Amino acid sequence: MLLCTAAMAQAAQRPADNAAFQKWLWHTFAPKARKAGVKESTLKAAFKGLTLDTRLIHKDRNQSEFVLTFAQYYRRSVTPERIRKGRALLKKYRPILDRVTRETGVPGRFLIAFWGMETNYGGFTGNTPIIRALATLAYEGRREKFFTRELIAALKIVQNNHFKLHQLKGSWAGAMGQVQFMPSNYLRYGRDGNGDGRVDLWNTMEDAFLSAGYFLAHLGWHGGETWGREVKLTRRFSRYELADGVRRRSLSEWAKLGVVRADGRPLPKKGPMAALWLPMGHTGPAFLLYPNFYVIKKWNHSYNYALSVGLLADAIVGRPLQAWLPQKPAGIPRARLRAIQQALKAQGYAIGKVDGIFGGRSRTALRKWQQEQGLPADGWPSETIWWKLHEQKQQAQSRTVADRH
Repeated sequence: MLLCTAAMAQAAQRPADNAAFQKWLWHTFAPKARKAGVKESTLKAAFKGLTLDTRLIHKDRNQSEFVLTFAQYYRRSVTPERIRKGRALLKKYRPILDRVTRETGVPGRFLIAFWGMETNYGGFTGNTPIIRALATLAYEGRREKFFTRELIAALKIVQNNHFKLHQLKGSWAGAMGQVQFMPSNYLRYGRDGNGDGRVDLWNTMEDAFLSAGYFLAHLGWHGGETWGREVKLTRRFSRYELADGVRRRSLSEWAKLGVVRADGRPLPKKGPMAALWLPMGHTGPAFLLYPNFYVIKKWNHSYNYALSVGLLADAIVGRPLQAWLPQKPAGIPRARLRAIQQALKAQGYAIGKVDGIFGGRSRTALRKWQQEQGLPADGWPSETIWWKLHEQKQQAQSRTVADRH
């Protein structure tokens, strides 16, 4: 662990100048690439005129001062226009999508939803040269192992004559094509859907859909099942500490606790094990998450992303979100999240790093605090929670001053 930490620190201190970058390319990266089977001619062609792109380093390191709430993410992602267009495209590509479903078990509406979420149905697949992006981010060092692997994969795509160097363009982080595959996933899961002898994820939807289907199947997609469902919590529901999006129970168990369908009807008597997730606390929408939700989450580790994929897929086939969401929701100031973490840490709760990223450990700590305060233990860092913690801090400081006198 110490060696790993030291290596990361050293990488993070690499100077952002082209001379140092060139030295790293040929003396640190190139030997690894050669060992992995990349030819010298490929390296020379790919690195000719290649320079460090400091703008990408800034993007990788930059954190917004606000954290998107589920309402914000949903409003930006599952728009009426995206739903309308998704319905038209589902109809247009039905024969291809039905074939992919037969081969992989992934329903067409989900493939359309991924397409919409990743590139707005091909509206923007990225125009950054992939080699430059991956080389810059590998050199930067924050995720050197990951981007080194992806850079080697991208060089193999070129070496195997899949595409020319100038054709290999995508996102600033190296994702490519209609559904934004990283290069290693292109090599492992890319499929030739139209039989022309190549995998073109940019221009051939047969290839893009089939590749996405095989990737999801590899990730563990359960054929015949959906992603989850929107639900409501009745007045008798009180076990908010169970709504962590992780612990799974049967539908009958959730029904006994007071969970019903979004329209108020009872839950199905049979179905997969499910976890309960409240993305905006006990006063916001509620969802039961089935195994396929976690498959979606393997594609992108964000709960908000996975929910939006599932909800977009549902909306495309006429099952819109029932819960009310504000039209212009506000983000959560990262400084406010850090303050909540710091206050919990000061009271002895294990929250991990005070960084304004409210992950699993922070939510678990907050749930414990909420339970002790007699509050719904939903783990949601709301404005009300911040005020209560702030008041406790002030009271503790006042007691300290009084004790001193």
